[in-house]
Amino acid sequence: MKKTFLITVLLGSMAVFSQDKIMTKNGSITFEASVPSFEEVKAKNSTSSCVLNTKNGEIASLALIKGFKFKIALMEEHFNENYIESTKFPKATFKGKIENFDYSKVTTIAQNYTIKGTIELHGKTKELSIIGKIKKTNDGLEIKSNFSLNSDDFNIEIPNVVSKKVSKKILISLDFLLK
Repeated sequence: MKKTFLITVLLGSMAVFSQDKIMTKNGSITFEASVPSFEEVKAKNSTSSCVLNTKNGEIASLALIKGFKFKIALMEEHFNENYIESTKFPKATFKGKIENFDYSKVTTIAQNYTIKGTIELHGKTKELSIIGKIKKTNDGLEIKSNFSLNSDDFNIEIPNVVSKKVSKKILISLDFLLK
């Protein structure tokens, strides 16, 4: 009887604890480093993960670099081998906190929140502060954001041969639906 009670209490407390965290494993991150008049340099990763602690606003995200897919296979190969070196640096991570986050006050109308933290990419880390649009939907909590990064901040070298065709300013768009 004591065992049954202990197991019930343990499982019950785990269920309550797990309700504090919502997540996705199929978030979308798109980046674009295109330059006008040249071929589009754009890729999308639809297998990014994100976890949010609804009690304190702590947030973390992970994207496997090889998960970014381009329209042109050769461009994807160059990205992985020459620019981002995905064998050596297989993932990009973000760990941070949503400022003044109160899950109970999030509505179905998107509101702007400041998200501050550290991004790690290509073996380099950088402090980051972005604006995220957050709202509740019938399917969960939606987080969207658009911001830019600079390739120089992460020691990503763009060869002189293509330097006029690839922007150092990389536009990032993310779209997560956490459940």
